[in-house]
Amino acid sequence: MTGLVHYLSPHAVGTVDVALWDIAGKAAGLPVHRLLGTCRDRIPAYFSSAHHATAAEYADEAVYWREQGWRGYKVHAPRGPWLPPGSAPPVAFDVAACAAVRSAVGDGMTLMLDSVWSYDYPQALTVGQAIQDLGYFWYEDPLPDHDIHGYQRLARKLSIPLLATEITPGGLTALPPWITAGATDFLRGDVVIKGGITGLLKIAHLAEAFGMNCEVHDSYNSLNNVAARHVMMAIDNCDWLEVLAFNRSGDHSLAHFSYGLTEPFRVDPEGNVHAPAGPGLGAGIDWDLINSSVTAVVS
Repeated sequence: MTGLVHYLSPHAVGTVDVALWDIAGKAAGLPVHRLLGTCRDRIPAYFSSAHHATAAEYADEAVYWREQGWRGYKVHAPRGPWLPPGSAPPVAFDVAACAAVRSAVGDGMTLMLDSVWSYDYPQALTVGQAIQDLGYFWYEDPLPDHDIHGYQRLARKLSIPLLATEITPGGLTALPPWITAGATDFLRGDVVIKGGITGLLKIAHLAEAFGMNCEVHDSYNSLNNVAARHVMMAIDNCDWLEVLAFNRSGDHSLAHFSYGLTEPFRVDPEGNVHAPAGPGLGAGIDWDLINSSVTAVVS
């Protein structure tokens, strides 16, 4: 399938790859991370925010998760290339939100900013300089995903680490130019659009060879997030598990992280998510829920 990537969606490759690893783990009676080579049994989670209308809403959300024992929080700037032109606030809002969060949680919480590919270069430089002064841990996707040159320019001007390559087309083979150009400080990957567990593992090993982290992105649904967690337990160059909720202000539910599964998603009081323990992916499927949604069966 990988040899047919010009004709197949990478989502199809990733889906089949995850299923095959699940089968292999169940056949061996071992969790997938044991087949990959377990190096740890837990990883800290960070909360990845929705788009909020005020700086105070970001700050309140970050405080809530800090009080639950979580050690990281990421601001999603209220913008995106999918929004109508002119609908986002000025970039000064993003800086104000980042400052409000830092003021609210203090220096003990790790903070990140994801600007969802939405700045031009001058905007990206202005915001980057501001958040590096605020002690943010990384600066994610400030420029369009194809703009390697712009990321090189930012890297020369900023000391805060850049995190790009989330949606670069081509999987593993698209990433060496970003490394050799010095256009990103971390690589990004997931099990959905980067070729499944196999693809994500290759990206993590590529990053390791260059002394870089591979920070794993949210994998779009509950079962894929379980699959990604297996990879995280088998690599030591990923520091965080992303919990991407996109909840409205004041909504702290994480129920969608368990949707379709029999076991709830859990973060321990120290803010860690633990390795799956069962064979294969180790996730029970809620077939009652799935079957209740069936509208027709075609034979």
